[in-house]
Amino acid sequence: MSATWYFDFISPFAYLQWPKLLALRQRVAIVPRPIVFGAVLAHHGQLGPAEIPVKREFTYRTVQWRAEREGVALRFPPTHPFNPLAALRLAVACGSSWPAIEAIFMHVWAHGRAGDSADALREVGAALGVGDVEAVINAASVKEELRTNTEAAIAAGVFGVPTLALDGLLFWGDDATPMIEDHLADRARFTHGEYARIAALPEGARRRS
Repeated sequence: MSATWYFDFISPFAYLQWPKLLALRQRVAIVPRPIVFGAVLAHHGQLGPAEIPVKREFTYRTVQWRAEREGVALRFPPTHPFNPLAALRLAVACGSSWPAIEAIFMHVWAHGRAGDSADALREVGAALGVGDVEAVINAASVKEELRTNTEAAIAAGVFGVPTLALDGLLFWGDDATPMIEDHLADRARFTHGEYARIAALPEGARRRS
């Protein structure tokens, strides 16, 4: 059994979910896939939570509260939203490995440091054995892999991050982690009974664009 975890370092919810996935990996093989959240939003014609002023304030408050409640070290980076391409490409250049992902998450979200440029990521890059961060994040193959990851996520129906794709189902958000655990306990739970009915529920109205 395997699953794909689509994420972007721009998301504090991905950071909050990441340690929980370490426990889930004892039961299911999870393949991490860095993607560009902004491209997903653009595809679906959506705004990110940090692009709506009142929602931005509430989201940040919620993230800080949840981190404190869960005992997770968290410090927001100097600016947010920020351009995550450098961090995403560094992860890809390091094979999208769990150690690389952990190092970048810790750099940005545990230590509150910038992750928006090669210069900002030089220290974490060195820790990962990358001597020239600028060169690796600008490699054509790295850019292409990140683009392919993002296109695959969109094709799979991903609309937000983090999302775990498992058994043809999408589990969106850190708060869906308990749902993932329930699915692993009963892999038919979300496809039968009332869940099957609401999956095919007809629309009664649609907002005009």
